[in-house]
Amino acid sequence: MFSYLSPEERVPANHPLRPIRQMVDEALKALSPAFSGLYSAFGRPSIPPEKLLRALLLQVLYTVRSERMLMEQLEYNLLFRWFVGLNMDETVWVPTVFTKNRDRLLEGDIAEKFFAHVLAQARGANLLSDEHFSVDGTLIEAWASQKSFQRKDRPAPPPDDPGNPTVNFHGEKRSNETHQSTTDPEALLARKGAGKEAKLSYCGNVLMENRNGLVADVETMQADGTAERDAAVVMIASVPGDDRVTVGADKGYDTKGFVADARALNTTPQVAQKKHSAVDGRTTRHEGYRISQQKRKRVEEIFGWMKTIGGLRKLRHRGLELVGWIFTFTAAAYNLVRIRNLTKPVAGANA
Repeated sequence: MFSYLSPEERVPANHPLRPIRQMVDEALKALSPAFSGLYSAFGRPSIPPEKLLRALLLQVLYTVRSERMLMEQLEYNLLFRWFVGLNMDETVWVPTVFTKNRDRLLEGDIAEKFFAHVLAQARGANLLSDEHFSVDGTLIEAWASQKSFQRKDRPAPPPDDPGNPTVNFHGEKRSNETHQSTTDPEALLARKGAGKEAKLSYCGNVLMENRNGLVADVETMQADGTAERDAAVVMIASVPGDDRVTVGADKGYDTKGFVADARALNTTPQVAQKKHSAVDGRTTRHEGYRISQQKRKRVEEIFGWMKTIGGLRKLRHRGLELVGWIFTFTAAAYNLVRIRNLTKPVAGANA
């Protein structure tokens, strides 16, 4: 059987992926010089980085669990082939080759640059606030089991079952000072709150602008207990311009150290108050404080999307560098969806 219709003709003109692909193509065009330095002119041909990033974006947008399943989808899914830029008869990559080429993108900080170019498009569409922000962090469960969390000072005993060994933690006090994961040494034991189960985790943080709920910056750190406040200071310092800005946050940021650091960066910290708060009536008496506390709750929508749709509820990658890459790239995917929703024409409006 022969078909004279290309994938471009088969995708409806109003398909929600079309505006996303336009934004992605614009960002990838700006990234072309960065791609050139990553690949050698000699040796075995590599996967074009533009196609690689489009495929990774599909994995996030459609919650594809693994690279192997993504390659399977590319074999028969015309929509996926169109988005990536594969012809109808073009061979799909081997999953291991795809993974190795993906890891090569780490060398050029491509995720950070891609995120920045997507954000620049939002700024060009006047969707970003440059005055009011919110900050928050979340624990991301690491790709490591509790059984891998072993003492640092002595080797683990030989397993009784190499596939699923029996480990008895009863009566043993475990902490990040004395124990470490043999699977992912950079993952730390952390819990969301009192009475919650402690899990090996990383800390993902976002800085949200309050006008439209877009991610303005991201930072990934080890979950060491102060990571959220440390990351917040780093992200606040990255806000462009010298004008004073406001940053809303929950009670976890209501400490003297964070409030002082924020004010030193020409920022008004509008944090939720504890019983003995580091902020007083000079901050809380203004109407802007109430609005900021209302707006900051939208950060949870970002984390909810990244963990459910973006697949970050439990990581599939190990090591702080790779986890940070994936977290940043997923935040860029969230911004693409958000920008599309904010700029799509209203039904029934005049052209």
